[in-house]
Amino acid sequence: MAMTNHERVGKAMDLLRAGLTPFTEREMTSVHKAQAAEVARRYVGDDRTIGRKPIAEWDVAALLKLMWEAWNDVFGRTLGRAERSLVQELRDWRNKWAHQEPFTSDDADRALDSMARLLTAVSAPQADEVGKMKMELRRLIFDEQVRGEKRKAGGSLIETTASGALKPWREVVNPHPDVASGRYQQAEFAADLWQVHLGEGTDEYRKPAEFFRRTFLTESLKRLLVGAVERLSGKGGDPVVQLQTNFGGGKTHSMLALYHLFGGSAPGELAGVDEVMAAAGVAKLPTARRVVLVGNKISPGNPKPKPDGTLVRTLWGELAWQLGGKQAFARVAKDDEKATSPGDALRELFRDYGPCLILIDEWVAYARQLHDAADLPGGSFETQFTFAQALTESAKLAGNCLLVISLPASDTQGSPHTQADDVEVGGVRGREALDRLRNVVGRVESSWRPASAEEGFEIVRRRLFEPIGTEHSRRDVTGGRASSSCTEHPGTEFPPECVDERLREAHPGRLSHSPGDLSTGCIRTGPRW
Repeated sequence: MAMTNHERVGKAMDLLRAGLTPFTEREMTSVHKAQAAEVARRYVGDDRTIGRKPIAEWDVAALLKLMWEAWNDVFGRTLGRAERSLVQELRDWRNKWAHQEPFTSDDADRALDSMARLLTAVSAPQADEVGKMKMELRRLIFDEQVRGEKRKAGGSLIETTASGALKPWREVVNPHPDVASGRYQQAEFAADLWQVHLGEGTDEYRKPAEFFRRTFLTESLKRLLVGAVERLSGKGGDPVVQLQTNFGGGKTHSMLALYHLFGGSAPGELAGVDEVMAAAGVAKLPTARRVVLVGNKISPGNPKPKPDGTLVRTLWGELAWQLGGKQAFARVAKDDEKATSPGDALRELFRDYGPCLILIDEWVAYARQLHDAADLPGGSFETQFTFAQALTESAKLAGNCLLVISLPASDTQGSPHTQADDVEVGGVRGREALDRLRNVVGRVESSWRPASAEEGFEIVRRRLFEPIGTEHSRRDVTGGRASSSCTEHPGTEFPPECVDERLREAHPGRLSHSPGDLSTGCIRTGPRW
């Protein structure tokens, strides 16, 4: 029997409770010590459902109320305004669910999305399961919409007739199979480095050849890849790169390109990599040991057991284990157990296990959850930046290591109160973590910039559509065959702005200098084919 939206939200609420419990208990204890449970009960007030129960046994309604009421004193230090809004919204969804009110599919989607976002902000592993529930619901919604449209159209969604010599673009340009079949979801357009590291996710991100086939190598990304090849081939290159843009600026996609570039795939299978190798002056790509650290996927409060029995507590323990398993971890085992920075042991690891590529994403999301005291397995807030300094210096000295770090962008101009993106930074500790990490990394990092607006068109086109194979097809979609009639009868087919010189400047080499070769088909369906 199919799950109802009400049942779906209820199951997700159970996961939300499981993910929030250790975080709320940990943060309350950090501030109020032994009195944490008693103080928490005062925040919640007269609630007979919790009685004298410890926080670990509270239901999700009580946990959300505690986070809301104790925000200024406790949780606002770690989380930001975006998460505070999520807490209030989820309290409303929980009340609606408890009162057996109906949930539309849109309601359920919104509730699941908010739960996944809050769980991700506290590095709860339950975020992935809620995210999968959300994606499954969206597929169900889409399938129902398609069936409804087919019924209305009598089985056909697209009117295929065309008038004149200019073919409709949909007859010439084919979308990728996931787009054409309806499996494409906007949320899957966002790359997930950790998911790829685990060998999961969609083929377009998980498989190197498919990833590069759909990836447009912007000028910035080319420079990044060329520098990485030089560095790991022993031909120079910067040891540390900081990727710093606003949310959605392409940092994770750039890291995925690096991850796949040095994964051992044949260069001939990776579109555009031959140009990267030529620019770097190498005939062979080095195969590097790859380390992936994603801050909102690794919890500083929950040690992680590995398949070989190793228990990892810290970021440096995770780094060492990914480099060389139990043997490499043994070199930092004591520092991992005591949550102290491993210092020069990192340089020795990089030297002995190189070439190596270290990718760190969402570091601020991890650091902001640490406390001033070393009461968490992941260490103290201060120790995190001692480790950051040791890491950047070790990468520089090792000679065969490339360290790439993603940090949220910060607007330092104008008012001194203008801060970085609240979604990625969070509360007070998040902002301090960003400032500290930027200062440490900024001493040795090289510059990087995101894709330009013009390059953005090609990025989206490659993601949504298959390549147009022949010149004949390209002329069909750009209106080349219809250009003569447009020249003979100006104004009858194309609006005047289609012959603007700015279009030729924006797309050099793609548009003819003849006004007859410009068409609405070209402008409206994408800039570069």
